[in-house]
Amino acid sequence: MDRLKSVFDEFVSRHGIGVALFISLTVLVWVLVLIALPQVAMLDYSFRHNLSPQDIGGPQDVYTLSNYGFFLFRDGSGTNTLDMGVLGKTILASVLVTIIDVIVCYPIAFILAHSATGVAARLMILGLIVPFWVNEILRAFAFRVIFGATGLINGVGMSLGFWDVPIDFIRANVALYSGLTYTYILLMVFPIYNAVEALDRNQIEAAQDMGASWWRVHWRIVLPVAKPGIASGATMVFMLTAGALAAPQILGGPSNLWFTQLVYQWFSDAGNWQRGSAYAAILLVTCLGFVLLMMKVFKVNIGAIGR
Repeated sequence: MDRLKSVFDEFVSRHGIGVALFISLTVLVWVLVLIALPQVAMLDYSFRHNLSPQDIGGPQDVYTLSNYGFFLFRDGSGTNTLDMGVLGKTILASVLVTIIDVIVCYPIAFILAHSATGVAARLMILGLIVPFWVNEILRAFAFRVIFGATGLINGVGMSLGFWDVPIDFIRANVALYSGLTYTYILLMVFPIYNAVEALDRNQIEAAQDMGASWWRVHWRIVLPVAKPGIASGATMVFMLTAGALAAPQILGGPSNLWFTQLVYQWFSDAGNWQRGSAYAAILLVTCLGFVLLMMKVFKVNIGAIGR
């Protein structure tokens, strides 16, 4: 609390009390109205029965754990392995997408921070940002076209003789993982870039002068500095991937089901907002628990991620 007060006092001294109060009020409204209250309402819904409008507020309108029990046991007909399996597969797929994003974005961020200068740096930034001016759904359909049976990948591969018949990249979920990796690439690049940019180039040159290999320079010097940025980017990419809906629906194969699609089905198709809220709460708690576990494993605190 004292630290928060000191930060507020420092901000007031720099920008004035008016700006500080306006920003504080805006953040408070944003957090309270757009984040906290909807989550509280969803949590309240998740403990309610799915009643008709005339029964709401009546004697049957009581709190219950049946919506969460359905996720575990599906109305007492045995363990609900289907929905739990979908949740586990969604978490594992989100981890895979996050790892791919780290592998792809780390060298991009390093080159952007310490190698690219002038026109090259500006072109790299434009190349990263401009494609995201296109709507996410349109980008997902573009990936479906590229990876389709008659798409670019199959066309090039067959024309070069790499394979004779079209490969079903949609059913194999290659299109889905590629689309999700690309969708959140900026959320990984820029946190790593912000962390690596603070690294003194002289440290890298000194290590190279002492005979350190390229791998050792990055492992011992660059990665420790980039660790908070990687943790921040990985957290955002993982959470958003696990909560994605458009890309899994457009790019997912017929046998692939994302947990958010189950949530959508309960809300939209079944009209059971209470059970949909319970499933959404389960997804949120699972993702938060996984992120906190990974923070503990990799010894990264929330302050480092916030920076």
